[in-house]
Amino acid sequence: MVTAPEPAERRPVLRVVRGDATPEEIAALVAVLLARPAVDEPSPRRAPSAWSDRARLMRRPLFPGPDAWRRSALPG
Repeated sequence: MVTAPEPAERRPVLRVVRGDATPEEIAALVAVLLARPAVDEPSPRRAPSAWSDRARLMRRPLFPGPDAWRRSALPG
């Protein structure tokens, strides 16, 4: 006799296929599975830190002209 498949709400989520799992072992397995992050949630992208910005290592261009040697040493 062929029976209709059970609705998703009534089917067990976990099934022990081989062996005899104790309730404590099943509880530990469920705790590990619940602690994992969901696959659907993408990890939030944070803005890169200013400390890792390599552009700050670049020197500003020097323009020749009167008193250019003074401007080369001044921060700005």
